[in-house]
Amino acid sequence: MEDQTENKKGISRGEFIKKAAVATAGFYIVPRYVLGGKGYVPPSDKLYIAAVGCSGEAENDIHHYATAPKKNAEIAFLCDVDDRGAAPRIKEFPKAKFYHDWREMFEKEHKNFDAVTVAIPDHNHAIVGLSAMQLKKHLYLQKPLTHDIYEARVLTQASEKYKVVTQMGDQGASCDGMRTLREWFEAGLIGDIKKVYCWTDRPVWPQGISWPKTGPAIPKELNWDLWLGTAQQTNYIDNLVPFNWRGWWQFGTGALGDMGCHIMGPPFKLLELGYPTEVSGSASTVYQGIFKEGIYPESGPVSSSIKFKFKLKNGNDLDLYWMDGGITPERLEELDPDVNQNEALGDIPSENDFEGCTLFVGTKGKASCGWGGSHPRLLPLSLNKDVNVPKKYPRVEGDMDGHWWQWVDAAIAGYGKMEVDSPFVGYAGPLTETVLMGNLLLRTFDIQEKIKYKDPVYGEQERYQFNGRYKALQWDGANMKVTNYEPANQFIRREYRKGWGEVKL
Repeated sequence: MEDQTENKKGISRGEFIKKAAVATAGFYIVPRYVLGGKGYVPPSDKLYIAAVGCSGEAENDIHHYATAPKKNAEIAFLCDVDDRGAAPRIKEFPKAKFYHDWREMFEKEHKNFDAVTVAIPDHNHAIVGLSAMQLKKHLYLQKPLTHDIYEARVLTQASEKYKVVTQMGDQGASCDGMRTLREWFEAGLIGDIKKVYCWTDRPVWPQGISWPKTGPAIPKELNWDLWLGTAQQTNYIDNLVPFNWRGWWQFGTGALGDMGCHIMGPPFKLLELGYPTEVSGSASTVYQGIFKEGIYPESGPVSSSIKFKFKLKNGNDLDLYWMDGGITPERLEELDPDVNQNEALGDIPSENDFEGCTLFVGTKGKASCGWGGSHPRLLPLSLNKDVNVPKKYPRVEGDMDGHWWQWVDAAIAGYGKMEVDSPFVGYAGPLTETVLMGNLLLRTFDIQEKIKYKDPVYGEQERYQFNGRYKALQWDGANMKVTNYEPANQFIRREYRKGWGEVKL
């Protein structure tokens, strides 16, 4: 494609914002037949999409738009910083113009697309998503919505300000199982829910390790500066791209960020949880020698167990437990001894796929589902053959696949005309903030504070202690603030690399 080489240099963030501000003032989506261009149809008939990210989850997103049953979406532009990941999509969509720098694509092409889909590393979600909304583009943004709590709040407010249709990429929110669970709860099958357990097989990438001191040469196909984006300058390391960035706090959001929105999403949506009031927990300790703890603040822990406390709208308390890295809830008495609990409660039938599970514990019984609310089941499992609760809620066409198609339809209809299952306001934004609150807790475990003490043998000494560990962090969700341990608040919002601007409330 002609732009594969000319776009490597890119443009400055400041230049983009200046030009985008002019373009945004009074800007509305203009039908293709007004702009010209033979063969175009109005946005009322088809959604023209610019895709930021071409491989990994982006490939899945793009595939769903391209195969929408109504054939009402078109991939008009492609953007990726890595030619290796971009090549298959460029071949698949030869008519889509390709860019390396999303800023250049937005500046040059904003009149030629209606919506943006974003599936890139977490640290660049917010800056791309906000810029798209400022151009009044409908936005599909992969989970977690953002890297930082503050960013999630900004994007949530921006979606209302700019009146665009938003959807987070947690497709389970659109699955039949979510409706089935709601119908079971409202029918009183498990009574009042008092506890929820959420767990995952993640991390399935290295964590609890130190950042390598030396690295290999940057692959010629990768624009490292654009990949870094808002992150601070650092050296390239092996296997960071395209997947292992998830385990490094500078770029990713760990096991919680990868699967938290999928697995905590069902209780968050069905129980209307809102912000937690308190978060506590523990994380695995890694030792690099006898009685010598390894401190690796750059990466997430090998495993963790976290408790979120919520106040429900009816005034009742609810505890939600998160576990990862091989930690699971206590074995249920309802299961036979030789049954694999993960498979029984969370597997997707016929796929032998365990990526996570959600367990609801009520005053009358228990229910579980796979990640995203898929394939709900009552416990003991024998109850499922006799359950017969009427369907009250309409299902999304295509089940999970319909999550993408639903956004396309809603974007074509226009802001406020159709509901989607993962809008930023009321769901995806506060859910992401809650998930990231768990990461904030984990990161406090590595806060080192120097203290002086008197050793009975060696006299005055200095050492480091970890005052952030094993506390119950009190959370003021409305104001995004830990109220009982100030050092924890440093993880609410990070500073962007010079030249990459910032997102603001």
